[in-house]
Amino acid sequence: MILKSLPLAAFVALVMALHGGAQADDFSATEAKLKAAVTMDHRSDKNRARDDNRSPVEAMRFCRLKDHMTVVEFGPGSGWYTEILGPVLQEKGRLITAYKTEWMKKLDPLLARDFMSAVEKHAIDISWNKAEKHFDVGNVSYPVSDADLALNIREYHNFDAAGAAHMNRTTYAALKPGGYYCIIDHTRRHMEVRTNENRRRADPVQVILDVQAAGFELIASSDLFFKPDDELRYEVGRKTVKGNTDRFSLLFRKPMK
Repeated sequence: MILKSLPLAAFVALVMALHGGAQADDFSATEAKLKAAVTMDHRSDKNRARDDNRSPVEAMRFCRLKDHMTVVEFGPGSGWYTEILGPVLQEKGRLITAYKTEWMKKLDPLLARDFMSAVEKHAIDISWNKAEKHFDVGNVSYPVSDADLALNIREYHNFDAAGAAHMNRTTYAALKPGGYYCIIDHTRRHMEVRTNENRRRADPVQVILDVQAAGFELIASSDLFFKPDDELRYEVGRKTVKGNTDRFSLLFRKPMK
């Protein structure tokens, strides 16, 4: 075979295969499963309507998801991501959803499905402080120390400084060396004081500082959810902003030892 006669794409594929580099883009199998999961009929029309805005396939590519991973999902909410990740991880992976017991009851009908058997609920010591409008974080811990990926999607803004510090340390302890910590959230202007208007946003610079203080290294950021017409000023639920918020995407890694 004369290599230089091959088309470029075929040549690259051959080189990757010869050098074991085919695994370098092993997201392809996971991507196929993600695309299949978002079309499954267990998903409601309401959840499907948010796919374009939340771009789950692209977001999980950024977070380095692979279908064989052990994944910790903090704050599953109503299960928007859980219903996608469960089928993806079904065959080879594991998904641990972590939240307060009462808040995860709404997941029970979803988790009763056969294709969600890779998902397990893990109750944590957390509550909602109505007066201060943030999580009160107790002695939270996770049931693993070798997870591959931890997800915190649109939840980080709900921590105060002490809660964020504890959760970041807890996440660090749950991950194996080289494990990833992916945070996506609504953007707040850097150094802007927290108010009722912006409380569901987070300062990405402060997030980076917080997470690095727990021992993580920042390895990637993305403009996947960059929205140039979001002024970063208003409550994310306002009609002029809802569905069009600027969101930062940050990927951290626990250093190899």
